[in-house]
Amino acid sequence: MATAATTDAVHLHADDNLAVAARPLEAGTTVAAAGQSVILSRAVPLGHKMALRPIACDERVIKYGQTIGFATQTIQPGDWVHTHNLTAGQFDRKYEFATEIPPAPEPISDRTFLGYRRADGRVGTRNYIAVISTVNCSASVSRYVARRFGSSVSAEYPNVDGVLALTHKGGCGMQFDGENHRQLDRVLAGFARHPNVGAYLLIGLGCETGTTVHLIENQGLVQLGSPATRRPPIVLSIQDCGGIARTVERGVAEVAKLLPRVGDVRREPIAASELILGTECGGSDGNSGVTANPALGIASDLVVACGGTAILSETPEIYGAEHLLVRRARSAEIGRRLVDRIVWWEQYTGQRGVQIDNNPSPGNKAGGLTTIYEKSLGAVAKGGSTALCEVYRYADPVREKGFVFMDTPGYDPASITGMVAGGANCVCFTTGRGSCFGCKPVPSIKIATNTPMFERMKDDMDLDAGVILSGTPVEQVGRQIFELLLEVASGRKTKSEQQDVGEEEFAPWDLGPTL
Repeated sequence: MATAATTDAVHLHADDNLAVAARPLEAGTTVAAAGQSVILSRAVPLGHKMALRPIACDERVIKYGQTIGFATQTIQPGDWVHTHNLTAGQFDRKYEFATEIPPAPEPISDRTFLGYRRADGRVGTRNYIAVISTVNCSASVSRYVARRFGSSVSAEYPNVDGVLALTHKGGCGMQFDGENHRQLDRVLAGFARHPNVGAYLLIGLGCETGTTVHLIENQGLVQLGSPATRRPPIVLSIQDCGGIARTVERGVAEVAKLLPRVGDVRREPIAASELILGTECGGSDGNSGVTANPALGIASDLVVACGGTAILSETPEIYGAEHLLVRRARSAEIGRRLVDRIVWWEQYTGQRGVQIDNNPSPGNKAGGLTTIYEKSLGAVAKGGSTALCEVYRYADPVREKGFVFMDTPGYDPASITGMVAGGANCVCFTTGRGSCFGCKPVPSIKIATNTPMFERMKDDMDLDAGVILSGTPVEQVGRQIFELLLEVASGRKTKSEQQDVGEEEFAPWDLGPTL
C-alpha cells in the first residue's frame, strides 16, 4: 500500500476517490491530494474522509483501492464522507484461492531476546503463577488467594512477575461436553500450560458443569516441567475443602510451595524465531489503517522473517477484506477454511438478528470509520504481506510458523484471550481512540495511530505511529515496533504492566446459550 502524505491529507491508492484527513481541517480549507486540489465544503475531523472527485448516488466509495461502501446521495469534491452519505451495502467479493502467494521473506537469523526456556522447549516472555478459576463460583476465592501475595512476591522472588488470578463468568449453565464447554476447556488449558506461566493451580466449586476432571482429561493437563518431573495439576474444590476460608488458606499454602521452584529460573538469549505475536486493533479510528496497522504489518513481516509467528484475528473485522487474505493463502484449502469461518459468522450473527456491519462502534465512527468494510481493510494491514500459513479455531494451540489467522470475535478482551490461549507470548495492540489494554500473563504493547491521542495518553501508550502522518516512513515505524517488541519480550515493562493492568481483561468467548 503506497502512501503519499501531505500537510493536510493522505491519499492511499491511485484508485481511491477520497483522501483521509491528517489533521483537523476547517471548512473552506484547500486540500491538495492525488495531484489535485479541493475546497472543503465543511469541516473534516482528523482521520475522517473527504471526496476528491464527484461520487454519484449508489456509486462505490473507494479507499485502499477497495470498496468500503456505497454513496447514499451525490457527493461533490471537498465534501465530508461519513455515515450521512455512505453505507456499507452488499457486494460480492471474488474469492481467488492461493493465486497471489508471496515469496518467503529474506530470512533474519541473528536477532534474539532474553526469554524463559521452559522444560518442554517452549519460550516465555514473563513468569507468573496462575490461580485459575474453573467456574465463576470460585472466582472470588481465586482472587483472594492471589491477593494474599500482592507486590511482595517480586521482592522475594525477583524472577517471578506475580501471582495471577484468572477468573471469568462461565463454567456452568452450558451443555456438558458441548461446543461451548470444549472451547472454555481450550482457553483454561491454554493459559495453564502457557510458557509465561511457570506453575498453576485450579480452583472449582465442586458441582459445576465445567468439572476439573473434564478439563484435565479433555486437555491432557499436567503441571509444567520436564517429562520426568511432571505431576498432576493441583486442584482445589471449595465444597471438598470446607468452604471459602479454608480453600483460600489451602490455596495460599500451595502457591507458597510453588514459588521457590517458579522463581528458580533465569532469562537467557533466545532466537526471535520463538516469538508468537498476537496482533489486535481496538478503539480504532480512520487513521488506524493508514499509520499503526500497516506499521505493525511491517513488524509482523519481520517476526515471520525471523522464523516466528504472527497471528491475525477478529473474524468480524476482516469481513469485507477476506478476499485479499485468501489470495495470499499458502494453499486453496487454507483459504477455504478462512471463508468457512466467514460463512459461519454470517450464520451465527444472522440467527441472532445481529448485523456484522454494526461492528464499527460509536467511538470508531467518531474517529472516522464508517463501515465494516473500511474497518476491515485497515485491520488486515496488521497481518503484513507474507503468505497465510494456517487458520485456527478459537484458542487452538498455534503450532505453525509464519503468518496465521485465528477465528475470534472482534471484542478485544475475548479476541486476545483466544490468541494468548493459543500461545501468543507478546501482543501488539493498535488504537486510535485510546484503548488502555493489558493482558496478563502476556505483555501488551500499545501503539497510537495519531499523535494528539498519544500526547494526551502518554501514560498508557507505548509508541506513537502518528508520526507517519508527518512524513516518517511506515517502514521506519514498523522497525521501531519490532525493536520495541524484542525489548518487551526481554523484560521491559509496557505501560499497562507499569499500571498493573491485565488481570480483569481475561475474557473467554461465550458462544451461548446460557442454560
